[in-house]
Amino acid sequence: MKTAGIYIHIPFCKAKCIYCDFYSFVEQSYTVDNFISALIKEIQTCPIDVSNWIFDTIFIGGGTPSLLSTKHLENIIEALNTKFNLNDIVEFTCEVNPGEASKSKLKDFYSLGVNRLSIGVQSFNNDLLKFLSRIHSTEDNYSTFRSARQAGFNNINCDLIYNIPNQSLQNWKTDLELLVALNPEHISAYSLTVEQDTILHSLVENNSIKMPSDDLHKKFNEITFSILEESNYYQYEVSNYAKNGHECLHNLHYWKNEKYLGFGPSAHSYDGVKRWNNFSNIDKYISNLMKGQSVVEKSENLTKIDKFNEIVGFGLRMNRGVDLSQYSLSKILEFRKQLQQIQSKYQNMIVIENDKIKLTQQGMLFADSIAADLMLSNSQNV
Repeated sequence: MKTAGIYIHIPFCKAKCIYCDFYSFVEQSYTVDNFISALIKEIQTCPIDVSNWIFDTIFIGGGTPSLLSTKHLENIIEALNTKFNLNDIVEFTCEVNPGEASKSKLKDFYSLGVNRLSIGVQSFNNDLLKFLSRIHSTEDNYSTFRSARQAGFNNINCDLIYNIPNQSLQNWKTDLELLVALNPEHISAYSLTVEQDTILHSLVENNSIKMPSDDLHKKFNEITFSILEESNYYQYEVSNYAKNGHECLHNLHYWKNEKYLGFGPSAHSYDGVKRWNNFSNIDKYISNLMKGQSVVEKSENLTKIDKFNEIVGFGLRMNRGVDLSQYSLSKILEFRKQLQQIQSKYQNMIVIENDKIKLTQQGMLFADSIAADLMLSNSQNV
């Protein structure tokens, strides 16, 4: 029986980053208590039959979950434990921003069962942090990491961002080397992308800033792989590197197309048959829950083709690729033609062994584009 995950979205931040398109806004203390009450009610009234689900991961993201008080977190966990069977939880992650979680709070979180932290380091360069509108400093990176270790955490992820305007290759190399020296168990190295409805998008659109060239982007990626591989972090997903045994189990639920429940505004869920997401509006989220109304904004039943496309799209993000033998794809002439064309388009980026398809290290850089080109239409039969 496959395992499943639980995601909790905390939308509060101390400041909104220019590149962030997640649903979040600057914290207002009077809103937090109301939100927690609504969140707990959503958990308590969850209508999904999970009697045959085995939950093994919890991930609290945002936003900045570490802004929550210990009591808030305790109440959330109590609600989850009352509603669901949490006996099989092996990974409980909470996101933390440097400088925004004291050692005592981290100790409290650890005592409540959180056993993995994800720290939003992003860079060790204060100028780049300022450009990204991060409100922490290089020293905050170090102090928060030290506090996490002292609090007992032996499974820590750190986020870093590359492909930032005015970031040199040497800047990036230095950031990687400084992070590796801290010796976290997991590193998420993300390329800065320009998302709609962000400040960064507006700056790029009006030519106030210019994103790095494709060639420079490729060099950033090559440096990332080289330094992290030499430091015994292996790339198991496009943007994620881990020491053996420290892959993010929760995110693997997404990439392996497994079930998960999401709670909070904008949170997504998947039960193996349909996907749905909550409103990205905290006022409506709280109001609906207090009135006993649904907070689901959109729900979609997946066709067989939809599921296939998701298996391809998510699977190609992992270094092991995707095994499509269950679909007897060798008998689908149209897909064979499609695959040959894509191989020709992306030279030396796709490896095919029978019905197993995976990307080379170079291909990982174009995972989304390759997956999009491999999507089947609903007129095709699998």
